[in-house]
Amino acid sequence: MATLSRLSRLWGLRPRPRLGTPRPASDSATLPGGRSTGLGLLYPGHIPTSPLQKMLLAAGAACMALYDPYRHDMVAVLGETTGHQALQALRDRMRRDPEGAQILQERPRIQLSTLDLNKLRTLPKGSFGWEYAHFLDVNRVSPDTRAPTRFVDDEELAYVIQRYREVHDLLHTLLGMPTNMLGEVVVKWFEAIQTGLPMCVLGAAFGPIRLSAKKLKVLVSDLIPWAVQNGQNSRCVLNLYYEQRWEQPLRALREELGITLPPTVDRGFTQSSKL
Repeated sequence: MATLSRLSRLWGLRPRPRLGTPRPASDSATLPGGRSTGLGLLYPGHIPTSPLQKMLLAAGAACMALYDPYRHDMVAVLGETTGHQALQALRDRMRRDPEGAQILQERPRIQLSTLDLNKLRTLPKGSFGWEYAHFLDVNRVSPDTRAPTRFVDDEELAYVIQRYREVHDLLHTLLGMPTNMLGEVVVKWFEAIQTGLPMCVLGAAFGPIRLSAKKLKVLVSDLIPWAVQNGQNSRCVLNLYYEQRWEQPLRALREELGITLPPTVDRGFTQSSKL
């Protein structure tokens, strides 16, 4: 976050407004020298940016994300500043789907404040909700770690990319992938096919360079073909109202979406810490 704040100040971007701070409807961000971008603040935390500013942010974020793939703040900035066309396509797919359209209208959020994890833990083992809570517990991750959207200059598209981020851990659960580097790369391949977001394509292409030779062999021979096939054949994962599916058996949900288990899961490749 400190890096993002420094980049914002360097390129003349306004800092994120405090929640609850009133702003006039005509308020807009300014470029260096006091020139206005002409873009108003569209949602809490929005930082309007010009095409040049987006290009600079994307370049800086890409370098940082390649250097450290676990810099989720930089990955988030890269997704927001390069994904406009892909987000429009995703939004249109959601509008054409009854469940997706309902999500766009109701704007559900996946956060600790909206989840009852204790209730999910009491669901039958094998249910989607139980498996998701188990995934969070085993991997010691929280749904609240997803960065808020800032640089998307369209209020509805800002929600689409926020929703994409918040279902990421649900995709790990659906795909049976851990949070190690191999698992993250496999999920990125699936997401790249599903969403077309340049950030996902970049992660899928360059993530493997950090893998060992053994993991890379498994990735190329087994897991990438499986992720690509499932990404192409499965239903758009943003069109699923996950919050209404907690009690559904995970196996049945996978069948509904058209997602198959990874080919190496039975041999323990995706779970082994020694691979």
